[in-house]
Amino acid sequence: MAGLLLGATALPAAASDDASAFTPQWSFANASINYLDWSDGTEARTASNAAKGDFFYLELEGGVGFDWGEFYGFYDFENPQNDMSEEDGRDNRRSAAKVTSHIYLGDTPFSLYFHVYDFRDYGFDSEEQDRIAGLGYRHTFANGLWFKPFIGKAWVESDGNSYSGENGYMAGWVLGYDFEAFGEAFSLTNWHEQTFERDDEYLRRNYVNGPASEVGTNGAVALWWHPIEEITTGVQYRYANNKLGTAGDYQNAMIYTVKVNFL
Repeated sequence: MAGLLLGATALPAAASDDASAFTPQWSFANASINYLDWSDGTEARTASNAAKGDFFYLELEGGVGFDWGEFYGFYDFENPQNDMSEEDGRDNRRSAAKVTSHIYLGDTPFSLYFHVYDFRDYGFDSEEQDRIAGLGYRHTFANGLWFKPFIGKAWVESDGNSYSGENGYMAGWVLGYDFEAFGEAFSLTNWHEQTFERDDEYLRRNYVNGPASEVGTNGAVALWWHPIEEITTGVQYRYANNKLGTAGDYQNAMIYTVKVNFL
Protein backbone atom coordinates (compact mmCIF):
# COMPACT_ATOMS: atom_id res chain seq x y z
CA MET A 1 0.00 0.00 0.00
CA ALA A 2 2.83 2.38 0.87
CA GLY A 3 4.38 1.69 -2.54
CA LEU A 4 1.10 2.52 -4.27
CA LEU A 5 0.79 5.79 -2.33
CA LEU A 6 4.37 6.74 -3.21
CA GLY A 7 3.67 6.09 -6.88
CA ALA A 8 0.49 8.13 -6.76
CA THR A 9 2.20 11.13 -5.20
CA ALA A 10 5.14 10.91 -7.60
CA LEU A 11 3.01 11.15 -10.74
CA PRO A 12 1.73 14.71 -10.20
CA ALA A 13 5.26 15.88 -9.40
CA ALA A 14 6.59 14.42 -12.65
CA ALA A 15 3.74 15.98 -14.56
CA SER A 16 4.47 19.31 -12.88
CA ASP A 17 8.15 19.11 -13.84
CA ASP A 18 7.23 18.37 -17.45
CA ALA A 19 4.84 21.30 -17.51
CA SER A 20 7.38 23.72 -16.06
CA ALA A 21 9.89 22.74 -18.75
CA PHE A 22 7.50 24.24 -21.30
CA THR A 23 6.73 27.37 -19.32
CA PRO A 24 8.17 30.29 -21.34
CA GLN A 25 10.85 32.42 -19.70
CA TRP A 26 10.08 35.10 -22.31
CA SER A 27 8.03 35.46 -25.48
CA PHE A 28 6.97 38.03 -28.05
CA ALA A 29 4.83 38.21 -31.19
CA ASN A 30 3.85 40.94 -33.63
CA ALA A 31 2.28 41.65 -37.00
CA SER A 32 3.72 44.34 -39.25
CA ILE A 33 3.39 46.17 -42.53
CA ASN A 34 6.65 46.96 -44.31
CA TYR A 35 7.84 48.82 -47.39
CA LEU A 36 11.19 47.85 -48.92
CA ASP A 37 12.76 50.58 -51.08
CA TRP A 38 15.76 49.43 -53.12
CA SER A 39 18.39 52.07 -53.82
CA ASP A 40 18.53 53.55 -57.32
CA GLY A 41 22.01 52.05 -57.69
CA THR A 42 20.74 48.57 -56.82
CA GLU A 43 17.91 48.81 -59.35
CA ALA A 44 20.38 49.92 -62.03
CA ARG A 45 22.97 47.25 -61.19
CA THR A 46 20.43 44.42 -61.14
CA ALA A 47 18.32 45.51 -64.15
CA SER A 48 19.51 42.45 -66.11
CA ASN A 49 20.71 40.46 -63.10
CA ALA A 50 17.73 39.26 -61.01
CA ALA A 51 16.14 42.72 -61.21
CA LYS A 52 15.04 44.29 -57.94
CA GLY A 53 11.89 46.38 -57.47
CA ASP A 54 10.32 48.06 -54.43
CA PHE A 55 7.48 46.24 -52.67
CA PHE A 56 5.19 46.07 -49.65
CA TYR A 57 5.11 43.00 -47.44
CA LEU A 58 3.16 41.79 -44.44
CA GLU A 59 4.96 39.93 -41.68
CA LEU A 60 4.11 37.76 -38.69
CA GLU A 61 7.05 37.44 -36.26
CA GLY A 62 7.56 35.83 -32.89
CA GLY A 63 9.91 34.15 -30.46
CA VAL A 64 9.84 32.14 -27.26
CA GLY A 65 12.49 31.07 -24.75
CA PHE A 66 12.55 28.22 -22.23
CA ASP A 67 15.20 27.28 -19.71
CA TRP A 68 16.50 24.64 -22.18
CA GLY A 69 16.30 26.53 -25.49
CA GLU A 70 14.79 29.28 -27.60
CA PHE A 71 13.01 29.66 -30.95
CA TYR A 72 12.41 32.51 -33.38
CA GLY A 73 10.46 32.70 -36.62
CA PHE A 74 8.77 34.92 -39.17
CA TYR A 75 6.55 34.63 -42.24
CA ASP A 76 6.56 37.33 -44.94
CA PHE A 77 3.97 37.73 -47.70
CA GLU A 78 5.33 40.06 -50.38
CA ASN A 79 3.18 42.15 -52.73
CA PRO A 80 -0.09 41.19 -51.01
CA GLN A 81 -2.00 44.08 -52.59
CA ASN A 82 -2.04 42.65 -56.13
CA ASP A 83 -1.27 39.43 -57.93
CA MET A 84 -0.75 40.62 -61.51
CA SER A 85 1.40 43.76 -61.66
CA GLU A 86 4.22 42.57 -63.90
CA GLU A 87 4.08 43.77 -67.53
CA ASP A 88 3.76 40.20 -68.77
CA GLY A 89 0.83 39.55 -66.42
CA ARG A 90 2.92 37.26 -64.23
CA ASP A 91 2.01 36.81 -60.56
CA ASN A 92 4.50 38.90 -58.57
CA ARG A 93 3.61 37.60 -55.12
CA ARG A 94 6.35 35.93 -53.08
CA SER A 95 6.70 34.48 -49.59
CA ALA A 96 9.60 33.99 -47.20
CA ALA A 97 9.68 32.14 -43.89
CA LYS A 98 12.43 31.49 -41.38
CA VAL A 99 12.77 29.49 -38.16
CA THR A 100 15.89 29.45 -35.97
CA SER A 101 16.59 27.71 -32.66
CA HIS A 102 19.24 27.44 -29.97
CA ILE A 103 19.08 24.23 -27.91
CA TYR A 104 21.18 24.97 -24.85
CA LEU A 105 24.12 22.69 -23.96
CA GLY A 106 23.52 22.47 -20.20
CA ASP A 107 24.44 25.57 -18.23
CA THR A 108 27.06 26.68 -20.76
CA PRO A 109 26.60 29.65 -23.13
CA PHE A 110 26.89 27.23 -26.08
CA SER A 111 24.00 25.71 -27.99
CA LEU A 112 23.04 23.46 -30.86
CA TYR A 113 21.90 25.81 -33.61
CA PHE A 114 19.32 25.02 -36.30
CA HIS A 115 18.04 27.30 -39.04
CA VAL A 116 15.58 26.84 -41.93
CA TYR A 117 14.81 29.56 -44.50
CA ASP A 118 12.19 29.00 -47.18
CA PHE A 119 11.59 31.33 -50.16
CA ARG A 120 8.91 30.96 -52.85
CA ASP A 121 8.40 33.07 -55.97
CA TYR A 122 4.95 32.25 -57.32
CA GLY A 123 5.38 34.14 -60.60
CA PHE A 124 8.38 32.00 -61.56
CA ASP A 125 6.98 28.93 -59.76
CA SER A 126 10.32 28.59 -57.96
CA GLU A 127 11.26 27.51 -54.45
CA GLU A 128 14.47 27.38 -52.44
CA GLN A 129 15.00 26.20 -48.89
CA ASP A 130 18.26 26.65 -46.94
CA ARG A 131 19.00 24.50 -43.89
CA ILE A 132 21.78 25.11 -41.36
CA ALA A 133 22.89 22.86 -38.48
CA GLY A 134 25.77 23.79 -36.21
CA LEU A 135 26.78 25.49 -32.97
CA GLY A 136 25.64 28.74 -31.40
CA TYR A 137 26.73 30.97 -28.53
CA ARG A 138 24.86 33.45 -26.34
CA HIS A 139 26.18 36.35 -24.29
CA THR A 140 24.74 39.48 -22.70
CA PHE A 141 27.23 42.22 -21.85
CA ALA A 142 27.06 44.37 -18.70
CA ASN A 143 25.64 47.30 -20.68
CA GLY A 144 22.71 45.16 -21.88
CA LEU A 145 23.98 44.40 -25.39
CA TRP A 146 23.12 40.79 -26.30
CA PHE A 147 24.99 38.84 -28.96
CA LYS A 148 24.21 35.42 -30.45
CA PRO A 149 26.70 34.19 -33.08
CA PHE A 150 26.51 30.83 -34.86
CA ILE A 151 28.30 28.69 -37.44
CA GLY A 152 27.04 25.61 -39.22
CA LYS A 153 26.96 23.29 -42.19
CA ALA A 154 24.59 24.31 -44.99
CA TRP A 155 22.28 22.39 -47.30
CA VAL A 156 19.95 23.71 -49.99
CA GLU A 157 16.88 22.25 -51.67
CA SER A 158 15.76 23.92 -54.90
CA ASP A 159 13.08 23.04 -57.41
CA GLY A 160 13.32 22.42 -61.16
CA ASN A 161 16.76 22.50 -62.75
CA SER A 162 18.36 24.34 -59.83
CA TYR A 163 20.94 22.71 -57.56
CA SER A 164 20.03 20.77 -54.40
CA GLY A 165 22.48 19.27 -51.91
CA GLU A 166 25.34 20.26 -49.60
CA ASN A 167 26.19 23.94 -49.95
CA GLY A 168 29.18 24.92 -47.85
CA TYR A 169 28.80 26.73 -44.53
CA MET A 170 27.12 29.70 -42.92
CA ALA A 171 28.33 31.88 -40.05
CA GLY A 172 26.54 34.86 -38.60
CA TRP A 173 24.89 36.51 -35.65
CA VAL A 174 21.97 38.43 -34.28
CA LEU A 175 22.49 41.20 -31.74
CA GLY A 176 20.44 43.86 -30.01
CA TYR A 177 20.72 46.80 -27.64
CA ASP A 178 17.94 48.68 -25.84
CA PHE A 179 18.43 52.31 -24.82
CA GLU A 180 16.59 55.52 -23.99
CA ALA A 181 16.99 58.91 -25.68
CA PHE A 182 14.91 62.10 -25.43
CA GLY A 183 12.70 60.29 -22.94
CA GLU A 184 11.78 57.61 -25.47
CA ALA A 185 12.58 53.88 -25.73
CA PHE A 186 14.71 52.72 -28.68
CA SER A 187 16.62 49.63 -29.72
CA LEU A 188 19.30 48.73 -32.25
CA THR A 189 19.39 45.31 -33.89
CA ASN A 190 21.52 43.59 -36.50
CA TRP A 191 21.29 40.23 -38.21
CA HIS A 192 24.11 39.08 -40.45
CA GLU A 193 24.76 35.93 -42.47
CA GLN A 194 28.02 35.03 -44.21
CA THR A 195 27.95 31.97 -46.49
CA PHE A 196 31.20 30.47 -47.72
CA GLU A 197 32.57 27.49 -49.66
CA ARG A 198 29.25 27.21 -51.48
CA ASP A 199 28.92 24.51 -54.13
CA ASP A 200 30.11 25.48 -57.64
CA GLU A 201 27.05 23.93 -59.27
CA TYR A 202 24.72 25.89 -56.98
CA LEU A 203 26.55 29.13 -57.79
CA ARG A 204 26.19 28.47 -61.52
CA ARG A 205 22.60 27.21 -61.65
CA ASN A 206 20.84 29.21 -58.92
CA TYR A 207 21.97 32.70 -59.97
CA VAL A 208 21.05 34.93 -62.88
CA ASN A 209 24.24 35.60 -64.87
CA GLY A 210 26.08 33.14 -62.61
CA PRO A 211 28.29 31.86 -61.31
CA ALA A 212 28.26 33.91 -58.14
CA SER A 213 31.15 34.05 -55.69
CA GLU A 214 31.37 31.22 -53.17
CA VAL A 215 31.12 33.88 -50.41
CA GLY A 216 27.75 35.56 -49.92
CA THR A 217 26.72 38.36 -47.56
CA ASN A 218 23.20 39.01 -46.26
CA GLY A 219 21.85 41.13 -43.41
CA ALA A 220 20.20 44.24 -42.03
CA VAL A 221 20.83 46.91 -39.38
CA ALA A 222 17.77 48.45 -37.73
CA LEU A 223 16.80 51.31 -35.42
CA TRP A 224 13.49 50.75 -33.60
CA TRP A 225 11.32 53.22 -31.70
CA HIS A 226 8.86 51.95 -29.07
CA PRO A 227 6.43 54.85 -28.46
CA ILE A 228 3.99 52.61 -26.56
CA GLU A 229 4.01 48.95 -25.55
CA GLU A 230 1.65 47.95 -28.35
CA ILE A 231 3.46 49.72 -31.21
CA THR A 232 6.98 49.53 -32.64
CA THR A 233 8.15 51.43 -35.68
CA GLY A 234 11.54 51.47 -37.29
CA VAL A 235 13.83 51.76 -40.27
CA GLN A 236 16.24 49.10 -41.49
CA TYR A 237 19.26 49.24 -43.79
CA ARG A 238 19.14 46.02 -45.83
CA TYR A 239 22.32 44.78 -47.55
CA ALA A 240 23.36 41.77 -49.64
CA ASN A 241 26.15 40.70 -51.98
CA ASN A 242 26.17 37.54 -54.10
CA LYS A 243 22.76 36.69 -52.62
CA LEU A 244 19.08 37.09 -53.57
CA GLY A 245 19.66 35.58 -57.00
CA THR A 246 22.09 38.30 -58.13
CA ALA A 247 25.69 37.36 -58.90
CA GLY A 248 28.46 39.92 -58.39
CA ASP A 249 26.46 43.05 -57.56
CA TYR A 250 26.00 44.72 -54.17
CA GLN A 251 22.36 45.32 -53.23
CA ASN A 252 21.01 47.69 -50.58
CA ALA A 253 17.62 49.01 -49.53
CA MET A 254 15.76 50.82 -46.78
CA ILE A 255 12.83 49.08 -45.06
CA TYR A 256 10.17 51.13 -43.27
CA THR A 257 8.14 49.18 -40.69
CA VAL A 258 5.19 49.55 -38.33
CA LYS A 259 4.56 46.66 -35.93
CA VAL A 260 1.59 45.85 -33.72
CA ASN A 261 2.80 43.91 -30.68
CA PHE A 262 0.22 41.46 -29.39
CA LEU A 263 2.37 39.32 -27.07
